[in-house]
Amino acid sequence: MRTVIWIAIAVAAIAAVLLAPLPWPDALVATHIVDAVDIAAPPARVFAYATAPVNWPRWHPQSRAVSGVVDRTPQPGEQTIEDFEIAGRKGRATWTSIAVDPPLRWEFAGRGEGGGGAHIVYTLAPTAGGTRFERDLLYRGPNLLFALFDALEIRAVMRRDSAAAVERLKRAIEALPPA
Repeated sequence: MRTVIWIAIAVAAIAAVLLAPLPWPDALVATHIVDAVDIAAPPARVFAYATAPVNWPRWHPQSRAVSGVVDRTPQPGEQTIEDFEIAGRKGRATWTSIAVDPPLRWEFAGRGEGGGGAHIVYTLAPTAGGTRFERDLLYRGPNLLFALFDALEIRAVMRRDSAAAVERLKRAIEALPPA
């Protein structure tokens, strides 16, 4: 009987450690991914398309649907709700616009229903052939269990999908009819 009690205590302790909120700074537990692409379109056109959440499911492989402010760039404080799927796991995040500087920069942050969050900055720069678009993503999960899954699977999926997203964005914008 004592062995069963000790096993139950050990299991409870492990669960508590794995599910407890992460108190550590982003530098220790967050994942940072940056992808960039050159798009043959002017910055204003790239900015308008990339920052309108209605377009996210068209170019980001993880985005499934959006609601809230979706038909234009959300202004600071405005929110968009996104249904997503990452590595076979469905979820919902609420994104809040932080800063908008058209057509050069948009910053926004999201919180998932289960905790954790992300911070994204789109930076655009004019080039001789159009626009250099950069997507800078920093995300972290709510607990050590997420950090373990991130190290084992999620991070690789996020890196792959983020790279695919900017390439799909490029194709989508370059395929638009002339303005």
